[in-house]
Amino acid sequence: LDEVPGVLESAVIGLPHPDFGEAVFAVIVAQKGAEVTVEGVLAAVSDRLARFKQPKAAVIVADLPRNTMGKVQKNLLRETYSAWFS
Repeated sequence: LDEVPGVLESAVIGLPHPDFGEAVFAVIVAQKGAEVTVEGVLAAVSDRLARFKQPKAAVIVADLPRNTMGKVQKNLLRETYSAWFS
């Protein structure tokens, strides 16, 4: 995802899904001034990733939550978006 033009960084998490059990979900940070859309990013990776690795959904945010060591806090992302597919 980070190789898509206009994407600064991203985090990928698994979220509960009623049909699949768990689904891939992407949280994307766009580069400053870039016009990035969820649809555009998902389309860009559709031919690069195997279907089961492709995010089923995504959201664009201003920044990713990080701990004091600078690591992305994926547990907070899971809590924030846990009801996305329900």
